[in-house]
Amino acid sequence: MTSAETPPRIDTTIGQLAEPDRRTTAGKVLWHFTMSLDGFVAGSGHTMDWMTGLSVRSGLIEEYATTTGAVLGGRDGFDAYPDVSGIYGGSWQGPVFVLTHHPEDAQAADGVTFLSCDVAEAVRIGLAAAGGKNLEVFSATIGRQLLERGLIDEIDLHIAPVLLGDGIRLFDNPGGDPVRLTLLDGDDPAAAVNVRYRPVRAGKGQVRRPGTSGPGASRRRPR
Repeated sequence: MTSAETPPRIDTTIGQLAEPDRRTTAGKVLWHFTMSLDGFVAGSGHTMDWMTGLSVRSGLIEEYATTTGAVLGGRDGFDAYPDVSGIYGGSWQGPVFVLTHHPEDAQAADGVTFLSCDVAEAVRIGLAAAGGKNLEVFSATIGRQLLERGLIDEIDLHIAPVLLGDGIRLFDNPGGDPVRLTLLDGDDPAAAVNVRYRPVRAGKGQVRRPGTSGPGASRRRPR
């Protein structure tokens, strides 16, 4: 029996984590984000400057640009970043769908179609437009709704070495039941992923604020 005195047993057998597979085109619905270590995919007000200076493995952006057929985002994220030409650093071009309750007052943009429909219908439209490639979901709210409907094929995350403390969470579902996941990279689908970081200090007793220095530019995507 599990109680405060008898904590639940955790399997301490560590599975061998493999290198992530190269992205493949399979007509999947991918809930895809770069996420802070504390679970935020955007800062307060959809700020993304915390992504400045992040690095990824060579060729990763090109893989996503090649395998993505269409993007589905939300209205708040689009209003914050209406220029969709910067998706994947400008290396991807294709149909972008923005789900909104009020398409009549949305700002028109090249390549963007505004939808006012059920999320399942939005996915159907997006997959059809993707032409056999993947549909990427760039919205925390839409992704949560699709997860509840069983319409997410994979959750694809890049964990950024930063703690935000506030903003838009990947999965915000107070009072809901836990959602169990299967790890796709590795030989143990139930393995906990071990990551280790230390605070980056600009000077004695001072932690550098993310985005205040360092090379690179923030990656803007609709949310």
